[in-house]
Amino acid sequence: MTDTPAALREAHHADVSGGWLRPAVFGAMDGLVTNIALIAGVGGGGVSPRSVVLTGTAGLVAGAISMGLGEYTSVRSANEQVAAEVAKERRELERHPEAEARELADAWVARGLPRELATQVAEAVRANPEEALRVHVREELGVDPDDQPSPWAAAISSFVCFSIGALVPLLPYLLGFTSLWLALAVGGVGLFVAGAIVARFTNRAWWRAGLRQLLLGALAAGATYLIGALIGVGGIG
Repeated sequence: MTDTPAALREAHHADVSGGWLRPAVFGAMDGLVTNIALIAGVGGGGVSPRSVVLTGTAGLVAGAISMGLGEYTSVRSANEQVAAEVAKERRELERHPEAEARELADAWVARGLPRELATQVAEAVRANPEEALRVHVREELGVDPDDQPSPWAAAISSFVCFSIGALVPLLPYLLGFTSLWLALAVGGVGLFVAGAIVARFTNRAWWRAGLRQLLLGALAAGATYLIGALIGVGGIG
């Protein structure tokens, strides 16, 4: 079997520019940790299973909406900032094309290209205004102006994944069980599975990623359970 070089394959890298993976992962993990900790806190305070379900459901709805709106706003704001910088760079290329070409050549010389070659390439790029704009934006801002993440993709993936994550520790209660520890155990399994799934995209050891998420969730749940137990026992309010 011939080992084809990666550079000759049409797609040898994962898509890291779509804007969905980060909010999806963040949403799922946040949903899991938030509701596990929330359920642990109110459960530690000794409230009824019905109150746990009510609290967990409120946390799910409020958190999912907040995550979706937050992701949409943050990604759209970032895209608008990039667009403003691209417009600024376009004006500079129109007003001072020679200076911009020299700036591009200097950047390449700093990376090790011979001055003559860097100048020739910069002049060749300058001959195509749109390509010159893309190259200058990539070099100076480190972004691709034609490949920005979608705020809607970020918002929807965050909303959906938060909802799924937050639902996991609620499932035992929704199925008729009333054990806080069962709900926390199910949430712990959800954290481990979520961490293992994320490892699929990052080529990390699945068990290590799963244990890391489980540990972080356990720390959050332990802290809120302790606070809930103290408040419940002390009868504050």
